[in-house]
Amino acid sequence: MAWFGGLFYLVRIMVYHEEAFEKASDEQNILVKQYAIMETRAYRIICNPAMMITWTFGIIMMALYGMEWLKSNPWMHVKLLLLIILTAYHLYCKRKMKGLQNGQRELNSFQLRLLNEVPTLLLIAIVILAVYKNLVHFGLVLSAILIIAILLYVFSLIYRRIRMNKS
Repeated sequence: MAWFGGLFYLVRIMVYHEEAFEKASDEQNILVKQYAIMETRAYRIICNPAMMITWTFGIIMMALYGMEWLKSNPWMHVKLLLLIILTAYHLYCKRKMKGLQNGQRELNSFQLRLLNEVPTLLLIAIVILAVYKNLVHFGLVLSAILIIAILLYVFSLIYRRIRMNKS
């Protein structure tokens, strides 16, 4: 959970970092520097250690249960795939963070807000798999995640429209 929390926090800071580029130059200079410090600390102090602990204890757990257990539990194969995707997301966030810190604005704040929903989808899927294990049909989990993703996107568009109307 710490890993997810760190990733949520990191990308939220990146949203504010991106929006800081729209401020007046004095305010922009202060905010951009501060957000860069906050991003680096969140990544190094929260995200990286939490990811390493997650992988370490997961590998230890699989070693203790053995390969026969792993072979007979297909839910764990799906969970491992989702953790690999989460690790790729983690590394992608680092790349985007470094880009922002170098003044490269590849994603706007709305796109970063959408990016911040990716771990939500992974978290839901991983928790469902961990709780229900082999009792759940993987097609249903995938369908539920796709429906949730669509709803998150629609709600993000609505929220964006509300924000734009207020400003």
